[in-house]
Amino acid sequence: MVDVDNDTYKPRGEVCEKLIEEFLSHLKYERGYSENTISSYKRDLVHFEKHLSQLHINFVSNITRPVVSSFVTALVAMGLDASSVERHIAAVKSFFSYLVREGQVKINPTSDIRLPKKSKRLPKALTMNEAKILVESPKSIRDKAIMELLYATGIRASELINLTLNDANLDVGFIKCFGKGGKERIVPIGATAVSAVKEYIDSSRPKIESDIIFLDKNKKPLTRQGLWLIVKKYVKLSGVRASASTHTLRHSFATHLLEKGADLRSVQEMLGHSDISTTQIYTSVSRERLKKIYQSAHPRA
Repeated sequence: MVDVDNDTYKPRGEVCEKLIEEFLSHLKYERGYSENTISSYKRDLVHFEKHLSQLHINFVSNITRPVVSSFVTALVAMGLDASSVERHIAAVKSFFSYLVREGQVKINPTSDIRLPKKSKRLPKALTMNEAKILVESPKSIRDKAIMELLYATGIRASELINLTLNDANLDVGFIKCFGKGGKERIVPIGATAVSAVKEYIDSSRPKIESDIIFLDKNKKPLTRQGLWLIVKKYVKLSGVRASASTHTLRHSFATHLLEKGADLRSVQEMLGHSDISTTQIYTSVSRERLKKIYQSAHPRA
């Protein structure tokens, strides 16, 4: 049985030590969650991992629905109130949703574990004026290219830091991204972002063997943490809401396109969503059609 009072417990093994830390890193650097929220997720997932260790389960592939149900039973037996149980299971569900998106597991054992419906909190989009102020705040050529590209394309933090010179066809105005599960997609770029990225590559980016576009001051590929620090720096400098993150720019990208008349399926195509519950609304849209939609709808195209 899980001892949720043992905060000195440290996760061990492949189940938590690596995958949970990667999940928490995703929440921090890509989703922009607060330290308190991340600590809460970590605490609940450590309790789950301890439950697994007591069942001698060491790999995520061995976690089944009955195993997750037994965790719920253990929490209830300990006398935790309903909200605490819900919080623990919500953390486990979020963790497995992430593992499925990342291709770490094929089957989500929490998919039919029901929780009371709560209103889904979407990241609040910046206004168009806030987005303009934020992306124009950097003086650094590299940082301006980063901010412009994030807002211009809605790509994820992980996609931006892995973007290569071969992935960017700036003359045509497209970038090639590899999203969740390695799924490839083509995203159009507006003229403002194209100009900023070209200036960085031509006049500021160090000439080294690495073909990763965005490098840090040590000429190494930019990390997720490094990108997070850059975005937070300009969030503070520009004075837009403190919670803004790379994910906020992604959400703002989609929101502003829709507000300007882009159709929902084209925006989803550009975002590269692959959730099975929304797959049916996707349609095959030609690259030229996507580019026309983008140019007519995005405020910085």
